Amino acid sequence: MSRVERNARIEAEKKKTARHSRVIDCAVILVLLALAFAYVSTLSVITPEPEYVFAGGKSKSVPVYSIGVPSGEADPEEAETQEAGEADQAESSGDPVETAEEAGRIVRGTSVKKLTGSKEIDGVRYCRVDGTGLEATDELYMKEKNLVPSADKVVQETEVYVRTPVTVYAKKKGPSIASFAPKGTCLKVTGYDELLPDGSVRKYKVAYDKDDDTAEGYVFSKYMVGTQKKADKVYNENGVYDKVKGDKYGYDLYGGQAKDLDYYPYERTAIEGNEFCSDARAMYLNCAAAAEPDNYVKLIRKTDCNAVVVDIKDGVLAWPAETARDWSPKSYKTAYTSYEQYKSGIDKLKDTGVYMIGRIVVFNDPIYAKDHPEDCIRYGGQSTWPSAFSRDVWEYNVRLGREAVKEFGFNEIQFDYVRFPENAYEMSKSGNAKFRNTYGEEKGQAIQNFCFYAADQIHDAGAYLSVDIFGEAAYGYMTAYGQYWPGISNVVDAISAMPYTDHMGGGETWKNPYMTMNAWAKKAKKGQDYLEHPAAARTWITGYNTPYWAPTVNYGEKEMKAQIQGLTDAGLEGGFIPWNVNNDLGKYKEYRNIWNKD
Repeated sequence: MSRVERNARIEAEKKKTARHSRVIDCAVILVLLALAFAYVSTLSVITPEPEYVFAGGKSKSVPVYSIGVPSGEADPEEAETQEAGEADQAESSGDPVETAEEAGRIVRGTSVKKLTGSKEIDGVRYCRVDGTGLEATDELYMKEKNLVPSADKVVQETEVYVRTPVTVYAKKKGPSIASFAPKGTCLKVTGYDELLPDGSVRKYKVAYDKDDDTAEGYVFSKYMVGTQKKADKVYNENGVYDKVKGDKYGYDLYGGQAKDLDYYPYERTAIEGNEFCSDARAMYLNCAAAAEPDNYVKLIRKTDCNAVVVDIKDGVLAWPAETARDWSPKSYKTAYTSYEQYKSGIDKLKDTGVYMIGRIVVFNDPIYAKDHPEDCIRYGGQSTWPSAFSRDVWEYNVRLGREAVKEFGFNEIQFDYVRFPENAYEMSKSGNAKFRNTYGEEKGQAIQNFCFYAADQIHDAGAYLSVDIFGEAAYGYMTAYGQYWPGISNVVDAISAMPYTDHMGGGETWKNPYMTMNAWAKKAKKGQDYLEHPAAARTWITGYNTPYWAPTVNYGEKEMKAQIQGLTDAGLEGGFIPWNVNNDLGKYKEYRNIWNKD
């Protein structure tokens, strides 16, 4: 064998040895990987990763339990629960029995770490959970039924009951009305929109009967309770019902009874970034003045006027709102001025720093009536007054208010003419009026139910809600046109009555503005005092020469201050708004000092 051949053979043997070595190395690596995988798998069986689930239940918080074995003899008189009774029985036989004792509560919807280990007590399974956030030091457990795999299953109510008559909404958000549910109605829960920070539901998705079928919609949970008994109960824990049930007129005015309204206490709404004006020294401006406010702006800057009420709709619409394009085309086409001019005027007023209130006349709307006679009261061949029973009229005006808040930044929306017509008594007594009463409400109930709906929707838009009422509504009975002071004041943020001195009482009442206003205000204060959280009483006062039909008394600074003093002496301190339909600048200048603080 030559030298060359020998070297070639040696090289071939080296390559063969190297290949064999690599095969062995790969086999070793594979074996080691298999052993490692088996070891890790074994560890995962021994110590599995904790499972994250959600705390669910039928209330805004969910109980967490500690589990232990009772010691000593149990007192039979204290064994109120089934578990305690069984524990006592087991101890007497000498067998230790575990019991679950509530150790705290967590907010519904909270993500929970589910640990290994479970207990079954009296047929109920408890799963061990991480106790982070709770003070208990022992192992903690939750009922297995309260641990759900996803957030959409945390609300476990199957039925809710209507405590306060409630609007059923077509969608999760917005003012679209689908139906209405009266007090005592049972609604099937099919879902919810969102949980609030405390674990309570904002709106339930519910099933309800509609046209011999079942439909779905949304209702605010704050008007719901968990049992039929609670829903049917007349709320009287604050004693309001005892006061209002005696408020009746001498005969039936066909407006309903004060006792049939809702007086559940509602806390006043506080909107972040929008401080409510609780003591308004306000000026009123109609559409024309709002579009060209320069002279009024000068007056505002020279006084302590801190609020302005501006017309959005009073017969004519201030600007061609998009809402009106869809809901009342005739209103859209007949708007007083353009969007740009109206916005320019509003911006000039806002630049003074005043609190801006947008006024909308609701149920006295002849232009809308031409578009929608089907929504109007039919009486004597006429259909010119949109009915307060009509949900389309509700939705149109609330949508208009929400648009105004969005487009112009109003702090508050003020609804005027929230009532049936002045001749509602004659209409009802005749039996010939068609009121469009779809849901069988009393007139007073329809007005209050509109206020609930409007308050929820205007608050959601970021503004407060005020409602104008006749001075008569403070007299301690339900009016024929559906207004009753405590029933409205319980719901809205500000209640603005109109006790004009040439409208109130008999004789020449306008000649003594202090006496007339003070006597009326004492009646209104009584209605305010019925409630735990009444609305601010911000009153319209007479800002024109009286009587309006044949003026003989000039209303200057003296007469204006007398009215304001009459209000405050009676305890109505929510502020005032002088009514002057023409916004007479000369008259405003004449009593300009009423807007000053001192």
